[in-house]
Amino acid sequence: MSTAASNNRPSVIQLAIKEKSALHAAYISVFTDGGIFIPSNRDYDLGDDIYVLLTLPDDIQRYPVAGKVGWITPARASSGRAQGVGVIFPAQDEKVRALKLKIEEILGVHLNSEKTTQTI
Repeated sequence: MSTAASNNRPSVIQLAIKEKSALHAAYISVFTDGGIFIPSNRDYDLGDDIYVLLTLPDDIQRYPVAGKVGWITPARASSGRAQGVGVIFPAQDEKVRALKLKIEEILGVHLNSEKTTQTI
């Protein structure tokens, strides 16, 4: 069992994304409500709660996201992908829905780019 699940408290992770290319690599558009990849060598299970304080490029605001693990990239993954987890944005949170739209606005035409990301 993972440490995150065993203590019944969500992990709190601060993630500052400084460049649009890094945001593209981390954003998970295939999750219906959006999501973000977080590099981590900590063990998580699918469904674990994670609280993320996310900072976007050229923005000093920190956006709080209470999400769940929906993707796990193990150590030594193929294609040189970083070890970590994909956090699913919560569906019923209007502030996070606004964050998803802000991310997609920042990425613009790059959202559907063929460029490699950290997940799918």
